[in-house]
Amino acid sequence: MGSSLDSTEAQTLEVIDRLYDTYPDLEISLNFSSRLELLIAVILSAQCTDERVNTVTADLFEKYDGPADYANADQEELAEDLNSVTYYNNKASYIRSACEDIIEQHDGEVPDTMDELTELAGVGRKTANVVLQHGHEIVEGVVVDTHVQRLSRRLGITEEERPEAIETELMELVPEDDWQWYTHLLISHGRETCTAINPDCEECVLEDICPSSKVDNDVDLASNEAW
Repeated sequence: MGSSLDSTEAQTLEVIDRLYDTYPDLEISLNFSSRLELLIAVILSAQCTDERVNTVTADLFEKYDGPADYANADQEELAEDLNSVTYYNNKASYIRSACEDIIEQHDGEVPDTMDELTELAGVGRKTANVVLQHGHEIVEGVVVDTHVQRLSRRLGITEEERPEAIETELMELVPEDDWQWYTHLLISHGRETCTAINPDCEECVLEDICPSSKVDNDVDLASNEAW
């Protein structure tokens, strides 16, 4: 047990070191100018690309300002404003409800605790972690999106499947100072090289330490299926 854990820790640290060298300029890819805009952008980003969200919010943030604008918005009109993102009807409802709670329970300010954030409609640990990290400069955990989920499994860092379980394991393996940027390292690598379908293993800086590399292995640990 101990040697296995030590081996996984060593693998994790090596992955982090190499990816820092490969992607030195890390930043969040969502556009926002306030904590509320960040919260809304992250709610919209669920199962949707950041590029698409940024296109939508460019007009959305011009039309709506504070939480009252969203809370008092007509549901159908707000949904229409979001109609190019996935699940736009549900997300419009989440945003209106979350902004109502922000007004009624938090004096119009986006809360700064995990418990308070996850009580808002449409906000789970992933969204709350992003808002805490990039809106409040508070790091309480690791954001587990689809890239982090896929690459952490593919690289042999975790065998867990549920985002909450993956986050718990990553918080034990990843140095706390790297919790925030671990996510951005894996997002960058997941977009550039280690894509969901047909990753470019031959050009990957992690190829020689990746247990899922198509060069040397037959199984993708992210899915436990053959290449």
